Amino acid sequence: MELIFPDFPRISVNQERCAGKPCIKGTRIPVDTVLAYLASGMSTDDFVKEFYWITKEDIQEALSFAATMLSGRYIPLQKAS
Repeated sequence: MELIFPDFPRISVNQERCAGKPCIKGTRIPVDTVLAYLASGMSTDDFVKEFYWITKEDIQEALSFAATMLSGRYIPLQKAS
């Protein structure tokens, strides 16, 4: 069963796909994969060329989803050496 987030209709979760990770709806591309590619330096345009079934709007929503999910999370810090 595929579930979507009401505020993020392009993002879905299916327990039978990608270990239940949030993905671009209708694909097997997890949000964290989108983030990893962009963090490694891939541009949005290059991502869309490589994964032609993903749109720029999908990428934007993945970024917004990730930012929202992290905004309420406690991330422990340690003193830098």
